[in-house]
Amino acid sequence: MAYDQPGRAASAEPSPGVPATVLENVFDDPTHGEPGRDRVAVHVVWELLLLLALAGLAYLLWRADADALRGDRLRSLLVDVVALGLLALAAGLSLRTAAVNLAVGPVAVAAGLHLAEQGDRGLREALVPALVVAALGGLALALAVVVLHVPGWAASLAGAAGVVAWIEQRTAPVTLQGAHDPRGVAFHLFAGFAAVAVLGGLFGAIRAVRRLVGRFRPVADPAHRRGTVAAVVTATALVCSTVLAMLAGALLAANGTGPVVPGTGLDWTVLAVGVAMLGGTSAYGRRGGILGTLLAVSLVVVLLDWTAVEGRTLSRWAVGGAALAVGLVVTRLVEAYGRPRGVTGEVADVAPVSDGSISSGWTLTRPGPADTWTPALPTPTPAADTPPDPWEAPRWDTGPGRWDDRDR
Repeated sequence: MAYDQPGRAASAEPSPGVPATVLENVFDDPTHGEPGRDRVAVHVVWELLLLLALAGLAYLLWRADADALRGDRLRSLLVDVVALGLLALAAGLSLRTAAVNLAVGPVAVAAGLHLAEQGDRGLREALVPALVVAALGGLALALAVVVLHVPGWAASLAGAAGVVAWIEQRTAPVTLQGAHDPRGVAFHLFAGFAAVAVLGGLFGAIRAVRRLVGRFRPVADPAHRRGTVAAVVTATALVCSTVLAMLAGALLAANGTGPVVPGTGLDWTVLAVGVAMLGGTSAYGRRGGILGTLLAVSLVVVLLDWTAVEGRTLSRWAVGGAALAVGLVVTRLVEAYGRPRGVTGEVADVAPVSDGSISSGWTLTRPGPADTWTPALPTPTPAADTPPDPWEAPRWDTGPGRWDDRDR
């Protein structure tokens, strides 16, 4: 993909004099990154805090109603964790690629309505067309983002508007057709979700994988294209994000106790993005935790169940807004304390990244001490038989042959 501006190089060249292998080892982004590697200690500390908060809320839920953590209610709780977890994974995956998908909530609601309407035909017959439509919709969104090189939030918001227009054709709640109860395999679903979330976090902690996933993250001018690899990775993430949102909506509808109510689904989007950021995923992309998504999703679901047991109702807007607010603080911490510590030696003095042929002639060398300001002209060595220059002799000294002697 070429640049819009003539004369700009496709990618900036590394500084001269620094071996490419050295840059590859000390930069998370060898072309544009800071010296050093990303740090994960901030994620470990934050995930310990999330674990303590989850343990405290689980204890409060057990104190309020011990049956909430046993039998069918525990299975229903686990299915809720998986459903919200798939939504959080969908939002978090697009966040990691710096192209957040704001259509995950409307897609989930649309999938729930579709399952409620077509569930009597069979689970496979209802889910397969929904999977195809979700994949094609995610592909269209991905092409808009990577070909036009526009922000993911804007393109996905336009896609969300189209999905909401489809949802608004249904004015009444839809009763779920067919008997699809995911609570019978709740433990298997939870184990699968936990494995995907944790393994994804572990792979994301690998420097090469983190660099690959976050290549679409802007580093300078947002109009600067990040290359074909970044476009392919971002497109794949957006397609997978849309499919995960569809599966989450199907689980939410199947685990519900009443009819599926049509809605915009934007409250689910706010909740999913807030939970992903609460788990430690940076709003700027690339950086993320290991256990953060699993812990944050479990924390929010247990919080909602505990408040319901206590006779209070929390709106998804309120919970999502609070999670989003805390997630913004977490993003600031992750970006401040997760950035490279820096290295010592010659690599720390790497010159700024050039901007191709435009600025190649405007690079200034570092000024040296004042005593180095001497002409760089060669100093000739006088030969032994070279006659003296008559102009170098003093004109006013006394001696034979001078004008003052002739005037005497």
